Amino acid sequence: MTNELLNEFTFFVLAVFVGIEVISKVPTMLHTPLMSGTNAIHGIILVGALLIAASASSPVTIVLGFLAVVLATTNVVGGFVVTDRMLEMFKGRQAAKTREPAAKSK
Repeated sequence: MTNELLNEFTFFVLAVFVGIEVISKVPTMLHTPLMSGTNAIHGIILVGALLIAASASSPVTIVLGFLAVVLATTNVVGGFVVTDRMLEMFKGRQAAKTREPAAKSK
């Protein structure tokens, strides 16, 4: 293993631990905005994957580029689906709160 690869692997492992610590400290009410922000970042990753796939010249890079585009697209779509479900949960709570006072007044 080269020294450069070892440095990159160490950086990756540290980033994973920092990410886990940061995400675990986020309050529940901020998960939806956090998902929206990460969806924007994943959109940028998708554009990068498209650019890499478009400039691929060897069969290996073409396959890897296509795989990157598929995985990035899946990530973006899945993020929007999860965000939509989270927002629907909040709408259900708000609708229930507005119905309760009307039911009590009758």
